[in-house]
Amino acid sequence: MKKIRLIGLIGLIGLALAGCKHDTFTLSGTLEGGAGKTLWLEEIAPDGPLFIDSIPVDSKGRFKFKYKMPYRSLYNLHTTADNYIVTLPDYGEHIKIGGRWDNLSVSYSIEGSPESGLLWLLQQYTNDGAEVLNQLVDTTERYAQLLFDEKITQEDVLRKKDETDSIYRLTFQEQQDYVCRFLEENKGSLSTLIALYKPFNNRLLIDTRDPNSIEWYDLVLEGLQERYPDNPHTLHFKNTTEHLRSALSRQ
Repeated sequence: MKKIRLIGLIGLIGLALAGCKHDTFTLSGTLEGGAGKTLWLEEIAPDGPLFIDSIPVDSKGRFKFKYKMPYRSLYNLHTTADNYIVTLPDYGEHIKIGGRWDNLSVSYSIEGSPESGLLWLLQQYTNDGAEVLNQLVDTTERYAQLLFDEKITQEDVLRKKDETDSIYRLTFQEQQDYVCRFLEENKGSLSTLIALYKPFNNRLLIDTRDPNSIEWYDLVLEGLQERYPDNPHTLHFKNTTEHLRSALSRQ
């Protein structure tokens, strides 16, 4: 009888440990230039950012952190307020991250989490667009200086402006097309919430002033309701979509 009770106790302990592991995810990695510094983790909660915890980085740039998720959600890992990456952990995942401390969002690598990998692809494409934008800004400033130094004419500046405007419009369209494909191909993933709000040069790629934007919101909502009907993100996004629909109907 005691043996049976002991086996039962061991089984309960095993289930408890398995349940604990199932509810958690782990972040670990090495960041170049991060020795002795502190990361911080925040949830992108439905109502806004929610600080979770700080994560010390050791003298070799290594870190490790485990967190128990109350529900599937998105998490930002920060080095500074403006330098961070977005992750989308699943239960039980061990996500391994590499990169440079001072330029994490551009340099990072990630493995061990397929949906976090989707966000990595999205960020890489965003980075490509940002690089084009930076080049256009540099060109504009250079031509303004050349004009000031009387090395070129106003006509030269206008011709270059037509060229840079064309490149800008093309890049914006490419970024927009990529986001639309991402929403279609990853329907049902919480990563679509990040893609939906992606900007380019401070302009939303899915512009809520456009009546057609509601179709993308409906697509995202449909996918989330199918996969995560009771998730707080889904419930909150349903209200967001209804408010947008109401606002567009009044235009």
